Amino acid sequence: MKTNTFLAAAMAIVLSISASAQTVDEIVDKHIAALGGMDKIAAVKTVYAERSLSVQGMEIPSKSTILVGKAMRSESSVMGNSMIQVVDGTTGWMIRPAMMGGTGDPEDMPADQIKQQLGQLDPFGPLVNYKDKGNKVELVGKEKVDGKDAYHLKVTTKDGQTVEDFLDANTYLISKVSMMVNGQPGEISFSNYKDVDGVKFPNTMEMASPQAGNITFTTEKVTVNGKVDEAIFKKPAK
Repeated sequence: MKTNTFLAAAMAIVLSISASAQTVDEIVDKHIAALGGMDKIAAVKTVYAERSLSVQGMEIPSKSTILVGKAMRSESSVMGNSMIQVVDGTTGWMIRPAMMGGTGDPEDMPADQIKQQLGQLDPFGPLVNYKDKGNKVELVGKEKVDGKDAYHLKVTTKDGQTVEDFLDANTYLISKVSMMVNGQPGEISFSNYKDVDGVKFPNTMEMASPQAGNITFTTEKVTVNGKVDEAIFKKPAK
């Protein structure tokens, strides 16, 4: 009798784990479909975006160019000073004005900063093709985000980072992401998704930063699969 009870309990656990895994995959599949479908996503090789960054009463124009999975370059202008950040494979460099602790010359990006930037090489996030990427996804449960039901998924990436993704239960698009940034808890809200060549991108991103306060990114232009000169990712000589 005890053996039968143990087997029944073990089977219940196995079935519970199986149901949970199926639920995670169903949610992720619907998320991929909401973005535009796997075929459309896989066809995206480059993404160029122009955004306006609003922080502490300042409007900072920025633009970014991504070779999906390979390289990323972002440029912004702060009070007439140019700031550039580039990640190319596993290396990175940047140009910072004096007002931001730099010299205005190209300098190597610290390893910890490169690690944080690597996620930007994947514009669709760790959920898409999560198994192939070596990521683990767990369904935490259903919660409210800004008054709306959302699925809370805990993602553990291949390199050990933890990302908390919240997917709107109606649209299956990401409404919020929580993760550690520079050793501090960070949170980004996503909204106002718009279709670009059959793929959805969030046009509004709001981030709460302990150092800078609330930061709002407003997307003004997105171009998919435009021509990119890979020379822009190479570190220039001083």
